[in-house]
Amino acid sequence: MGMMQEFREFAIKGNVMDLAVGVIIGGAFGKIVDSVVNDLIMPLVGLFFGKLDFSNLFVVLGTMPEGVPRTLDALKKAGIPVFAYGNFITVAVNFVILAFIIFMMVKQINRLKREAPAAPEQAPATPEDIQLLREIRDSLNRKA
Repeated sequence: MGMMQEFREFAIKGNVMDLAVGVIIGGAFGKIVDSVVNDLIMPLVGLFFGKLDFSNLFVVLGTMPEGVPRTLDALKKAGIPVFAYGNFITVAVNFVILAFIIFMMVKQINRLKREAPAAPEQAPATPEDIQLLREIRDSLNRKA
């Protein structure tokens, strides 16, 4: 029973729940970024570079059999090894966009967390006994 209790305490901790929510939202956000890259950005980049489709950039590493269309999907289904560098370019663009978005989010959160500049600290109040001793000293100095 001790291990179950320990596990329950671990699972209920706020950090674990925050992590779970973060992973779920991150997965959904990753799909949004994938769609932005694949459906919006890469077609524009392809248009800029002469209607180039990055997903079909590859090099066939084996022999090309007869009757198999020269598309990435067809070659993969036929079991022919291909060096699909176009997919890598797409994933790299995905990563750069996602990293930039996360950077901007963290930057904004840090900006919001910053507190207003604190007023200059005042010296702590002198204890009463020290204040009385100073008055006595000053009084004796005046008489001397």
